[in-house]
Amino acid sequence: QTTKQHLKGGLLSLEKCLQPSAAYCFFQPQKLERSIWVSHKRSNFSCFTPKAASLEAGSSATSIGTAEGDVLKALSQIMDPDFGTDIVSCGFVKDLLIDEALGEVSFRLELTTPACPIKDMFEQQANEVVARLPWVSKVSVTMSAQPAKPIFAGQLPAGLQTISNIVAVSSCKGGVGKSTVAVNLAYTLAGMGARVGIFDADVYGPSLPTMVSPENRLLEMNPEKRTIIPTEYLGVKMVSFGFAGQGHAIMRGPMVSGVINQLLTTAEWGELDYLVIDMPPGTGDIQLTLFPLTAAVIVTTPQKLAFIDVAKGVRMFSKLKVPCVAVVENMCHFDADGKRYYPFGRGSGSQVVQQFGIPHLFDLPIRPTLSASGDSGTPEVVADPQGEVAKTFQNLGVCVVQQCAKIRQQVSTAVTYDKSIKAIKVKVPDSEEEFLLHPATVRRNDRSAQSVDEWTGEQKLQYGDIPEDIEPEEIRPMGNYAVSITWPDGFNQIAPYDQLQMMERLVDFPLPTSVQS
Repeated sequence: QTTKQHLKGGLLSLEKCLQPSAAYCFFQPQKLERSIWVSHKRSNFSCFTPKAASLEAGSSATSIGTAEGDVLKALSQIMDPDFGTDIVSCGFVKDLLIDEALGEVSFRLELTTPACPIKDMFEQQANEVVARLPWVSKVSVTMSAQPAKPIFAGQLPAGLQTISNIVAVSSCKGGVGKSTVAVNLAYTLAGMGARVGIFDADVYGPSLPTMVSPENRLLEMNPEKRTIIPTEYLGVKMVSFGFAGQGHAIMRGPMVSGVINQLLTTAEWGELDYLVIDMPPGTGDIQLTLFPLTAAVIVTTPQKLAFIDVAKGVRMFSKLKVPCVAVVENMCHFDADGKRYYPFGRGSGSQVVQQFGIPHLFDLPIRPTLSASGDSGTPEVVADPQGEVAKTFQNLGVCVVQQCAKIRQQVSTAVTYDKSIKAIKVKVPDSEEEFLLHPATVRRNDRSAQSVDEWTGEQKLQYGDIPEDIEPEEIRPMGNYAVSITWPDGFNQIAPYDQLQMMERLVDFPLPTSVQS
């Protein structure tokens, strides 16, 4: 109730500013430490999504007609380097149409993001392998992307329901160039073809109004919907308290959280592939308010003092189950008289990489133009798209796109129900381990207030209350940390990955009927 009051207070103040049966064996696993490691190479990137397609994943080329079989066999030569299998087996080919008499073939390849850095290569390969068929005279390949949608289950605010990825740019240390990185990353992603928004989460000292120059510098309120209309600059939508007409804020932490929540969740973002959040320094209320996040990019400088604060931020994101996908070391060096100088020393960024297992490190030089662009209202990647700084941000953008795609794929397939063996399959993101759980075991281990007394810890849900043959009706991801399981009795269970890893596992399980026969 207190939180609601704070949110309400933030809303009012903001509006004023804006205008089965079988024998099972079990074992208790030990909790394992895990580290994140993903190879960062442009050639090892998956832009596809393993969803059911118009051609099902298990379809064989020879079972659906000679012409279609020829096309699918040709396309199956294209391997997805991330998933390690061909694009036909994964179900990536959609809307396949064939006119055998005219020798014309058309189909669509669906990407997870329009910012896929190797989409042209996939399109070229698909054209080439199908065109080699002797009876084909014309090939038409359409590249598309999934509609923007979050990977999180539950009742998200309306403003966030059409955003695919929310990426935090954080430093936990002021003055390291975090806002510069956030703005230039956003415009880099936009330049790659993505629909992008920027959210300035710093109420005390918003930077966005200085770093960009939108024609409309005031946010507007939709009085009928009670929503905020973002301002826009060069195709990127943006919201900042600095555009609210009040400048910098003087208010207590709970009220700040309410204002931030209101700005973020009631803005009419529309469909976005990426929402980049420029986080304020620190690890307090605002960092905990901005949820759910897909991934985080950490910004630091070479000094040891910066590393100490950045380490706190990385640990915070780890506890919140938000993967840190890259480290940007700003103000690393400058070149003069044919030599490279490191005025602030070396090693802070690499120390973050080594200590926390974040494999992607990007260095930004000391450049007067980079600093000046932050004051002029035109991001450096827009002012000099072919420069060295823009190339670094291009590599960072490729990394963010790649890692978000991998996170979404891992989360969407982390927990599934196999009806043929009546078992829940679990493969936690960033873990090679895969195991099975009995549905009844998962249901009996619910730790919510409906199953366990919050005050006494007494178990209210009894073993016999749950039938052995219970099956989940639906399993949906809840970001990077848990799944939501709907059961036949209407109960909605939140099952964190950590909890699933500690449950009794199935070692022996019944084979599907088709296999037994």
